[in-house]
Amino acid sequence: MDIVFIRELRVDTIIGINDWEREIRQTVILDLELATDIRVAAASENIRDTLNYHTVSKQLSDFIAGNRFYLLETLAEQSAAFVQREFGVSWLRLRVSKPGALTNALGVGVMIERGRLSGTTS
Repeated sequence: MDIVFIRELRVDTIIGINDWEREIRQTVILDLELATDIRVAAASENIRDTLNYHTVSKQLSDFIAGNRFYLLETLAEQSAAFVQREFGVSWLRLRVSKPGALTNALGVGVMIERGRLSGTTS
């Protein structure tokens, strides 16, 4: 299986458990790896035959920006489910970080994998 990836997708949303966090938008950063098969698109050179990273990025950004989350874990789970549902992705790895959450760290976050990665050989 092939992987389409998106690195450092930045989205502003309501995220956090503190009262002040419920009143401001904060930036989260996402990295995604999405299983797909690129052979048809490579042969046809038609954007309709591929997993369009622009469309995935836009729709996922809109989903995250339009919702409120207390935990990064919730944001990750709901985002993964959204991508799988909307784009028929059988497997994905999603990393979400919240920069500035700790003063002595560049960011904190979670990484999850959902689904099955098929087409691999051992």
